[in-house]
Amino acid sequence: MFEWGGVAGGVMGVVNVTPDSFSGDGLSLDPDAAIARGVALRDAGAAVLDVGGESSRPGAAFVPATEESARVVPVIRALAADSNVPISVDTTKAAVAEAALDAGATIVNDISAGRHDPDMLRVVAESGAGYVAMHMQGEPATMQDDPRYDDVVREVGDFLLERLDAAVAAGIAAGSLIADPGLGFGKTVAHNLTLLGAVSTLVERVGVPVLVGASRKGFIGRVLGVDDPAARDDGTLATVVWALDQGATMVRVHDVRGASRACALLSVLEGAAA
Repeated sequence: MFEWGGVAGGVMGVVNVTPDSFSGDGLSLDPDAAIARGVALRDAGAAVLDVGGESSRPGAAFVPATEESARVVPVIRALAADSNVPISVDTTKAAVAEAALDAGATIVNDISAGRHDPDMLRVVAESGAGYVAMHMQGEPATMQDDPRYDDVVREVGDFLLERLDAAVAAGIAAGSLIADPGLGFGKTVAHNLTLLGAVSTLVERVGVPVLVGASRKGFIGRVLGVDDPAARDDGTLATVVWALDQGATMVRVHDVRGASRACALLSVLEGAAA
């Protein structure tokens, strides 16, 4: 059974095997390039490699499960054999998750939290894999049209608790679960900033480790006036340090080296302050 304690305070590195990633790092469906990127992220300090074959940017095109599997399985198989760190598959489809787990992945990162495919929780439970349950309002194609909340922190927390309960009821071990508030997924700039400010509240409320994925997202660009997603890594770094200092277990990023170095220094500072 996968347990998140082994990667506490760590960095999840993003390996996109898509032609249309919002972040500027899509690898044009080239498995060799994706494998090389994964190895480089491991060497830069990634504690987990997250491989995705379908973009979740607003308005992204749907990718059939067979095509998505064909994109990610060769990459996962190679990285699982060579990387010496856990491999995650970023998917909402049970068939893709099953193929990825058979290829050596040990974590499923599901932005739908099991709502897109009713078979997903069973697949994860039977495999003993780790499971990331993320909050998203709406669907990727429309999630940024007009997101609204009365109380974003409470509502995101309510959703995560409900989906975590569903995961446990399906047989997924509590120690295998991690919750993600879903920054950028059906949220305005203000919603994202409010959720970041409330990371410690969410950590205390959900009762499982929390993953924060702010890397290169639009709200960072809006706050800093940076249009190019690839130029948002310095802003991302501020969210990394903030989230971990507020109790997050893991951060998901594109620039692993900077984030892992920040994590290492933060750990030293926490020790010096103890």
